Amino acid sequence: MKAPHPSPGAGKKKPAKKARAKPKSLLSADEVERLFEALKERDPEPESELQYRNPFTLLVAVVLSAQATDAGVNKATARLFDIADSPEKMLSLGEDAVRDHIKTIGLFRNKAKNTIALSQALIERHGGEVPRDREALEALPGVGRKTANVVLNVAFGEKTMAVDTHIFRVSNRTGLAPGKDPLEVEKGLLAVVPDAYMLHAHHWLILHGRYVCKARRPDCPVCPIRDICRYPDKTG
Repeated sequence: MKAPHPSPGAGKKKPAKKARAKPKSLLSADEVERLFEALKERDPEPESELQYRNPFTLLVAVVLSAQATDAGVNKATARLFDIADSPEKMLSLGEDAVRDHIKTIGLFRNKAKNTIALSQALIERHGGEVPRDREALEALPGVGRKTANVVLNVAFGEKTMAVDTHIFRVSNRTGLAPGKDPLEVEKGLLAVVPDAYMLHAHHWLILHGRYVCKARRPDCPVCPIRDICRYPDKTG
């Protein structure tokens, strides 16, 4: 007796169902526009709160700001940048002296080591200049994606999005660009923020998170985007 012929497609694995893409934003395009217009009206030309003299000192300040406040970094670097505002001067100053200048901020020992190492790398690889290139920046000691994005945006006017804890929180709370990690939020923001607002979007969102949409208790009564925000537990 002949074995029955297998039916067409027998033994073949069924194609896996594609995961449904998450929405890039819970807000409509009109709501996103109104959100950034409201933030712009409150602060038309936002700037970094880190104090710096040039792209190099900005790079160092951002590296030092990890797990530290901008105010704390500014206090630590005020004298340091007076005497070492270039990779060459920083390298000449030496790790011990850099460590003494920044010992009031968190992780100062490792940060001093990275500051000297990135200064050396800038001299050896880029002629002492801060590169206007993400890959080159991320190859420097102590420099990650967020730091590279800040430098590209602030020093070179690139339309990047540096997602820190404030921007991550605001993006998820408001529904502007929900995401489970900073990279997902970054990609979501790049997809939904109108080009006209991209240059300053990073600063508007970080300042909003720092002073209004605070971690422990958002100050919803004074929030300029309260009517747009999707956060269900508004205060006040």
